[in-house]
Amino acid sequence: MDAEEQAAGLESPLLPAPQEHESQTTKGKQTKDEIIKEVKKQLSLAGPLVSSNFLLFGMQVISVMYVGHLGELALAGASMATSFATVTGLSLIIGMSFALDTFCGQSYGAKQYHMLGIHLQRAMLVLLLVCIPLSIIWFNAGHILEFLGQDPEIAAAAGSYARFLIPCLFAYAVNQCHSKFLQSQNNVVPMIVSTGIATLLHLIVCGVLVYKTSLGYRGAAVANSISYWINALTLVIYVRVSPSCKHTWTGFSKDAFHGIVNFLKLSVPSAVMISLEIWSFEMMVLLSGFLPNPKLETSVLSISLNTCSMVFMIPMAFSGAASTRVSNQLGAGQPRLAVLSVS
Repeated sequence: MDAEEQAAGLESPLLPAPQEHESQTTKGKQTKDEIIKEVKKQLSLAGPLVSSNFLLFGMQVISVMYVGHLGELALAGASMATSFATVTGLSLIIGMSFALDTFCGQSYGAKQYHMLGIHLQRAMLVLLLVCIPLSIIWFNAGHILEFLGQDPEIAAAAGSYARFLIPCLFAYAVNQCHSKFLQSQNNVVPMIVSTGIATLLHLIVCGVLVYKTSLGYRGAAVANSISYWINALTLVIYVRVSPSCKHTWTGFSKDAFHGIVNFLKLSVPSAVMISLEIWSFEMMVLLSGFLPNPKLETSVLSISLNTCSMVFMIPMAFSGAASTRVSNQLGAGQPRLAVLSVS
């Protein structure tokens, strides 16, 4: 594709004009076959997404389980740090990456395949830049928590744990961008494979670092960072070498520096919406630090909320599958089928 064609793709709207046969049937009712077909497609997307989200979140649960054998203070500190990291960083990354559901999904439906790689690069550029100030917040998590009135011992332990979690932040940004990139192409199996490999390795690495080194409970944070990067790099390598992505990933392009404002207009509101949903869970752990016995209360509440959060992954995965299908149909100029995807 020459430069003029690529520039035209950047300036052209995502939504092409509806085809003639589509405009004639837009107001028609969905047939039974169309409904069954759409349900099957969404289930084929949602199933792997649920599994991938479970495994990804399972790494944090595994870490907390290992740390739980080291005593109340270690568990309370790790739990507090994990919730602090989710509230101040991971939730924002998840929310901002949701903009790719729209950009990549519609570009794929419109057969503007080269645009998916550009959207991916733009998202990674923005999210990695956002990770810099967030990492500064994580580095000072202990001081922030103590300033907010948390128990000094728990705040110090949480602060130390959070510092070792900082590499997770950048890995998570890369992972989320590539996951959305693949999801928009209805290619979700690699996400299960990469997350499954990372989770299995995490079981071993976390145990070794927590029990066999001087890191102690901080070893769980180091293990999280290693496992998150393994997961992210596996997807990066897959996108670069897989034949299934040869049309959507065509190499790095300076066009990724254009349209950043449009990306922010969609990603920032999305981040606010997703963050508010996640904060409703995680804030309970942070607030438990104000209870009479903060070490015990934080530990117990963290375990309970981890279980609830696992259940929260299910509707989140189904909504992601529906969002992908809607974007694909809108990009293809099929508004009637887009309505069917959310019916």
